[in-house]
Amino acid sequence: MPLRNAMSQSGLAQLLVLVSTLWVALAARAQGPAPETAPPLFPGGGLISYNSIVETRAQAHTSVSQTSLPTFSHEGDFNFTWGFRPNFDLAVVVPIVTNRFESSGSTAGGTGFGDIMTLVKYRFYRRDSERGTTQASVTFGPKLPTGQTGMTGVSGTQLPATLQPGSGSTDVFIAASWTYTGLFNIRRLVADEDFHSLLRTTGTQDTRLGSNLASRLWLSYRPYEAKNGASEWFIGPDLLWVYTANDSVAGKTLQGSGGQALLAGITTYVGVRPGMHLWLGMDWDIARSTGATFNPIRRHISFGITQQFRLHL
Repeated sequence: MPLRNAMSQSGLAQLLVLVSTLWVALAARAQGPAPETAPPLFPGGGLISYNSIVETRAQAHTSVSQTSLPTFSHEGDFNFTWGFRPNFDLAVVVPIVTNRFESSGSTAGGTGFGDIMTLVKYRFYRRDSERGTTQASVTFGPKLPTGQTGMTGVSGTQLPATLQPGSGSTDVFIAASWTYTGLFNIRRLVADEDFHSLLRTTGTQDTRLGSNLASRLWLSYRPYEAKNGASEWFIGPDLLWVYTANDSVAGKTLQGSGGQALLAGITTYVGVRPGMHLWLGMDWDIARSTGATFNPIRRHISFGITQQFRLHL
């Protein structure tokens, strides 16, 4: 239902503050080191961030199988981004991954380096108006097979590719992002949409993990902004849809290992000083496919810190 123009910004701010209070320590999945996905860094700017991502799944198997996914995983992403020219960013993401599969009192898994991604973002559209700014960008680049793929279980048997920190495959990441400031003519209300996909190839153990496609919509409101711009606060709900194709081993498709999932949550960013943001978030699974071995994420927590700086003029 459309919002009436008579709705005051202060009333919307009070509603969002109430929602954030009810969710207390819960916040939404953050999409990355910046509050909005479409804008690039300023020319000559740099960014360093750390993003900690925790995901849990239900126990879908009583023992480790070819399609077993971790019941608990943690990924720590170190991100360096450089605005090497107007409208262009270059980013390098280095992950450290922990995968753990728990079943019937036993645990399998471990920690190792994941696959590094090198990404280029290009903002191809920007339009300013009295309402705000509309921006659109594309991001693309390879995911390189740098991660560990030799992790073994207690018996010394190599764990399946789905539990390894690395994939052993060279994959392609592509994304399209759109940011619309001033939704419903409310200056501080922003709609941020991000479509992204990872196109996979065959990797370790002759396994091709399923390619995926995801859409994430985040509606954020900025209830606080310091007059000098030194600090600010963003908060709002998000909705995430994920489609994952079936895995295949030795050219044989494992039917039922892929599927779809819908998650919802709330995201918050806090600017504590110029160029520095903290974020905290959480999403919950609200609907999913019923594939024979499909085991979607049930809960996703993300938190991190980012700092922007100037590299050159």
